[in-house]
Amino acid sequence: MKRIEAVNDFVVKFANVNGSGSASANELFAKSFLRMGIPVSPRNIFPSNIQGLPTWYEVRVTESGYLGRRGGCDLMVAMNPQTWAQDVKEIDPGGYLFYDNTKPLPQSKFRDDIHVIGMPLTEIANANYADARERQLFKNIIYVGALAGMMGIEPEVIAELVGEQYKGKEKLLKPNLNAFHMGLNWAKEHLKDALGLKVRRADSVGDKIFIEGNAAAALGCVYGGATVCAWYPITPSSSLAEAFQRYCSKLRVDPVTGKNKFAIVQAEDELASIGIVTGAGWNGARAFTATSGPGISLMTEFIGLAYFAEIPVTLIDVQRGGPSTGMPTRTQQSDILACAYASHGDTKHVLLFPEDPHECFEFAATCLDLADRLQTPVFLMTDLDIGMNQRLCSPLVWDDERRYDRGKVMSAEMLEEGKEFGRYLDVDGDGIPYRTYPGTHPTKGAYFTRGTSKNPYAIYSEAGADYVYNMQRLLEKHETAKTLVPKPQLIPAKQPARFGAIFYGSTSPAMHEALDALAWQGIFVNALRVRAFPFQDEINDFVHSHTKVFVIEQNRDAQLKTLLVNEAGINPASLISILHYDGTPITARFITKEIAEIVSALNIRPIKRDKAA
Repeated sequence: MKRIEAVNDFVVKFANVNGSGSASANELFAKSFLRMGIPVSPRNIFPSNIQGLPTWYEVRVTESGYLGRRGGCDLMVAMNPQTWAQDVKEIDPGGYLFYDNTKPLPQSKFRDDIHVIGMPLTEIANANYADARERQLFKNIIYVGALAGMMGIEPEVIAELVGEQYKGKEKLLKPNLNAFHMGLNWAKEHLKDALGLKVRRADSVGDKIFIEGNAAAALGCVYGGATVCAWYPITPSSSLAEAFQRYCSKLRVDPVTGKNKFAIVQAEDELASIGIVTGAGWNGARAFTATSGPGISLMTEFIGLAYFAEIPVTLIDVQRGGPSTGMPTRTQQSDILACAYASHGDTKHVLLFPEDPHECFEFAATCLDLADRLQTPVFLMTDLDIGMNQRLCSPLVWDDERRYDRGKVMSAEMLEEGKEFGRYLDVDGDGIPYRTYPGTHPTKGAYFTRGTSKNPYAIYSEAGADYVYNMQRLLEKHETAKTLVPKPQLIPAKQPARFGAIFYGSTSPAMHEALDALAWQGIFVNALRVRAFPFQDEINDFVHSHTKVFVIEQNRDAQLKTLLVNEAGINPASLISILHYDGTPITARFITKEIAEIVSALNIRPIKRDKAA
């Protein structure tokens, strides 16, 4: 029978039960590869419901540095009888099934094309621990020890990680190390050469860091000058506001007085939270809220107010599966249209699409600048896959010489000099008027902020000409935004390509791997990563220079494609959607298969691959 043999290049998937304490053990396993210099990309797939439901933890190990989901798995650690059939089905032919064989299973439960590795985990745990909870918790550490023994993970690495995890909790340190060595020694004695997946120390991680997107975005808000956060708890964004609070407690406390230089409010609901942020933005503070799709739905009235009254607001949307409650703990790119046009009437908002935690940090700070510069709501469109999973990424870097872009703010001195102030007056053709902070001057620069129509001087008006003036000026501001948002990134193919591909956000890691896989098949594709809306001319030029362009996204209704057609004037016939929306992160295999099948259906022969390519 075929047997998968691989060194530093495989996928391990753990099938566990929610609440069993497996998460920390599985994370320990994943981090051990980093300590041995091997890139790793873990993903936690967990239920939104109560304890006892299935949960999975997938670990992608690859020295080549691919960080997206590959698809399939080489080793399934099957610890949940409820999902047994599904888990066994997912193993690639020639792969491995590791399970607790304390109670033997009939042959019908297995597959003929995989290798089965049994270990009496329950029996070992029961023999060594009397307490039921300890038996469950330490069983997880025992299987980590067994995997380390079979794969060749250095025991010292695990010991170091355990020491860090239980620092200050010495009573837990020794029992966990004992459980680890219990599994390690048992595997060395009974499972020698049972597993063809091996680990070899490498030097492929470099200076990359391991961080969740939510934590990185929170830190970006701190460095970007945010002093106010108002939020209402919602998966998968809650940890972002919590991280902001932790960072502010360290970085935004006056060293002399000990007073906090920030305000964080857990509001009674999403409507209240966006109201607080809108008020703070009007008052001159840099403010943001963190939420997800259902929260955006509830916030739309205030978003419309901020758009029409022209108040700086930053919204971080950590997207999840919809509609309605949908799949709260699954990932999707489901809110693109909802955010682009949030609120009633004619509205268009600025969206930024980060690909990883590094860009979550960078773009969070950029959003705060853009909101001030454009005097408008700006959305950071991340998602659960980026937000709640730890990713390898470039170090977070901040230029201490950087100054915040506060945009057009009229000072008391300018008013004293006699400079004309019209709150909604376009003075230089970019659509952006001057604003004043409350209390700027005792007699000048005041205005009435309203959500109703007004003339350029903020005086209530229902005159058609005044309304059209402001609406056209807002469109001009949207055009100005094109020059300020991050530009798309081109990834050219190694040989001339008639096909293009547009992608964005969390599809990026899988897309990069798929492009390489397609090139090996002789299918060369130029790719463009869209990083913001409104769209720049480069996107239109890219589409027009290819016969067909694939648009890869994680939603059912091709929301980015719709936006490209509506806002960039692109002929829909030139775009082909590649859609993935089952709630799990898109895989390189899925993208490769979909594009290859479409190319074949179009009767276009693959290019003979250059050996040097």
